Amino acid sequence: MELDRAVLSLLGLSAERTTSTALSGNGSSRATTRKITSRSSDGSEKAFFMKTSSDPEASLLVQGEHASLQAIHAAVPGLSPQSLGTGTYDSSPSTSFIVIDFLQLSKPIFPTITGIFDSLFAPRRELAAKLTRLHTTPAPIPEGFTKAQFGFPVTTCCGDTPQDNSFKSSWATFFAENRLKYILHRCETYQGVDFVLRRLVEDVVAVVVPRLLGDRHLGNGNGVTPVVVHGDLWYGNVGRCTIPNEPPRDIIFDPSAFYAHSEYELAIMLMFGGFSRRFFAAYHALCPKTEPVEEYDDRLKLYQLYHYLNHFAIFGPNRKYSFFGHTYREGSLRLMRQLLQKYR
Repeated sequence: MELDRAVLSLLGLSAERTTSTALSGNGSSRATTRKITSRSSDGSEKAFFMKTSSDPEASLLVQGEHASLQAIHAAVPGLSPQSLGTGTYDSSPSTSFIVIDFLQLSKPIFPTITGIFDSLFAPRRELAAKLTRLHTTPAPIPEGFTKAQFGFPVTTCCGDTPQDNSFKSSWATFFAENRLKYILHRCETYQGVDFVLRRLVEDVVAVVVPRLLGDRHLGNGNGVTPVVVHGDLWYGNVGRCTIPNEPPRDIIFDPSAFYAHSEYELAIMLMFGGFSRRFFAAYHALCPKTEPVEEYDDRLKLYQLYHYLNHFAIFGPNRKYSFFGHTYREGSLRLMRQLLQKYR
């Protein structure tokens, strides 16, 4: 396939020496992916990874991923591939693209088996250490503010959902307004009004969020510090990267980053498996659980609720997440009822 001139210009490549091939299984429902290969005059090759989309919200998708990769790389160089830039096709202005480093990755095919292997032999201590560094690096102070905020300078997409990342000084307020209320609106927009779901989300926002995430409650009354999170760190967005003349290393990709409570990251990691108990033990040895520690499991359930609702908004009422046939709507209701029974 002949590359668009905008891509060639961004990378400073010659059309005569550059080819691209389609990749499978690396895009979302709104994006396609390609490998770009350029041969120099001395015969050496350089490869790049490109994601394109013509979705109406394509520019949000690529600009959000670009900013996410920049934020992660700034905190922990080498933890994610670097973004080389974004743009729109000259030949088709409705098509947006992002180009990043091409890395040879190995991803877990069977996360449960991977988790068992990690438990016995290699609990990803390197990844635990790098995530600790990511989750203990304070977020920068946004322009126009006097202290770090929860949110992000641009919209980022979690799956097919553009997220409201408008800045808030309070984590409880951000999670209630920008995540739970926002995703409830998306659920009702795409799946129809569900009065049972709405009532439970409203009750969780009114009762559970301030109880578990209140600024004067977390961290022994000191609140939590905003840090960069990947935002969608299920096992499919983690891989082992092989680079010539370097040892293999763990790497994370396809982020939907924002500045959040560090424990928010762990919820989706537990939700889909692929990370062993020994991994979490290694992580928490370096990044201790937030006080009150006894509420840690319930905080993760609350954070998981956003992802259950997001999957319901995207995939609808019949999409199942377990071997027992449970749907994401059912999972959302179960979590909310458990939390409300305990904290109301």
